[in-house]
Amino acid sequence: MPRKIKLILNAMADMGSAWKVVNDLRPIIQEYGNADWSGTAYPTHATELAKQAGLDGYDMVIALGGDGTVHEVVNGLMQVPFEKRPILGIVPVGSGNDFAYASGVPTSADKALVRALEGEASLIDVGLMTDENGRQEYFDNSLGIGFDAVVTIRSHKLPFLRGFIMYLTAVIQTIILNHDPIQMKMDIDGKLVEESVLMFTLCNGGREGGGFMIAPEAKIDDGILDYLYVNVCSRPAMFNLVPKFMKGTHIGSSHVRMGRCHRFSIQANRPMYIHADGEIYTSFGSNLRNLKFEILPGALRVVRG
Repeated sequence: MPRKIKLILNAMADMGSAWKVVNDLRPIIQEYGNADWSGTAYPTHATELAKQAGLDGYDMVIALGGDGTVHEVVNGLMQVPFEKRPILGIVPVGSGNDFAYASGVPTSADKALVRALEGEASLIDVGLMTDENGRQEYFDNSLGIGFDAVVTIRSHKLPFLRGFIMYLTAVIQTIILNHDPIQMKMDIDGKLVEESVLMFTLCNGGREGGGFMIAPEAKIDDGILDYLYVNVCSRPAMFNLVPKFMKGTHIGSSHVRMGRCHRFSIQANRPMYIHADGEIYTSFGSNLRNLKFEILPGALRVVRG
C-alpha cells in the first residue's frame, strides 16, 4: 500500500447518488491505515486537487466518481513530472464508468477500493489533444467530435435518466435532431484523407457511453490510438448502426472507417463539438476548427483489475 494517499470524491457523480455509496467505504479506508479526503466543489476542481496532491508528495490519488472525475484527475496528474506523478486508483461510482471498464476495475465500489489499495500499478497510455489556440487536454478513454459529442451534450440534459439508458436516449435524440456532417481534412500519421463525417471518435479504451463498443480491440497500454469515423449516411442507416455499436459488430460496415494511429490532425469546414472522456470540451457556439492529437505511451501508472 502506498505511503500517502489522497482520495478525490465527486459526490455529485451518478446524478448525486455517489455520496451514498462512498459513505460506506470509510471503514475500508480506516482498515488500510486511513487517507486524506478531498471533495470537488466545481468543474475542473478535481484537476486542481490531483495536481496539488502530486506536488505535495502523495504516492497515490484515488478518483471516486465517474468518467468525468477520472478525466479531471488524469489532467491534474499529467501536469506533475513523471517521476513525481502519483499512481491513479479508480473507484467507479458514475454513470458510464468506461475507463474503469477498460482498466478491468471491479464494478462494485468496495471491491474497486480494495483493489486500488492492494493492487500493483502498471503503465498505461494517455491521449493528448491540442487545439488551434494552443490549449491542451488529456484524455484517458475516448474523445469524440460531432455525433457522439452532441450525444454527450444532450445526455447532460436528461436529469431523470442514468447510465446506459441515458446515453441511448441521447443517441436517439441526436440522430433525429442533429444529423449534420462535417467536412474534414484529416492527416493520419502522414496520410491525407478528406471526408464528410457524421461521427469521429479516437479511442484509448474500447467502450464509451456506458455500453457502446466503439473500438472493441483498443487497449490502454498498446502505445497507439484506435480511431473510427462514420461518413455521410441516412438517419435510418444511423439507427441501424446503433445496435451494432452496442455489440461491437459495426466493423466492416460500409459507412464506418476504422484504423490505428500515433498522430492525427483535423481541419474542419465548420465549428466542431467535442467531448473528452464524456466531458464537454466545446459545445454549441464554439468556433474551433483545427485540432491535433497524439498518443503518449506509458504516461501514467494505474492500478488495474
